Amino acid sequence: MTDLHFACVSARSEPYAAGPTLLFGLRVEEADHQPVHAVVLRCQIRIEPQARRYEPEEQERLGDLFGAPERWGGTLKPVQFAHSSVTVPGFEGVADIDLPVPCTYDTEVASGTYFRALSGGEVPLLMLFSGTVFSGPQGFHAEPIPWRKEARYRMPVGVWQRMMADYFPNSGWLRLRADCLEELRRFRSARALPSWELTVQTLLSEAEEGKLS
Repeated sequence: MTDLHFACVSARSEPYAAGPTLLFGLRVEEADHQPVHAVVLRCQIRIEPQARRYEPEEQERLGDLFGAPERWGGTLKPVQFAHSSVTVPGFEGVADIDLPVPCTYDTEVASGTYFRALSGGEVPLLMLFSGTVFSGPQGFHAEPIPWRKEARYRMPVGVWQRMMADYFPNSGWLRLRADCLEELRRFRSARALPSWELTVQTLLSEAEEGKLS
């Protein structure tokens, strides 16, 4: 049986994609260095938040995801990050490939909330592999990649931060229900406010004034 070993050796931003995309550098090795004709590779990536420490300001920003720090013993669970797939061309021994992973800046997505909360350090990732490998010295045969195949990688937070700064400089996304967005549009129109930023700032300012009065 073909025995593939996987390792993640790097992560970088794809500068020319239609949306934010990370490229994870994978190293695929066949244990006996037998010829591999191709691999249809699938990868599930999870964040393992319990595998790092957090500064006080990071703990505060993670409150809506994991609750108060004193509860983290029960709430700090793995967070689903992404699913991705790639076709690995034929190789003998070792192959180095890039696994593209589209990312989101949606504030409603747990992984996006987690990434934005971090000031620095690394993101502990677990990559779970599956798929099909085509191999054989004469002709070829297809074999499934066992579910136990996995790799861990600690991605520098700066990689994600630089990617989002390139695609959405000094900005973010907030998704609202259609009726809530319509009410916000009416408020903006009634006040003749020139931008959504000023609309939200006006609402916050008036709410603060009401709280102080």
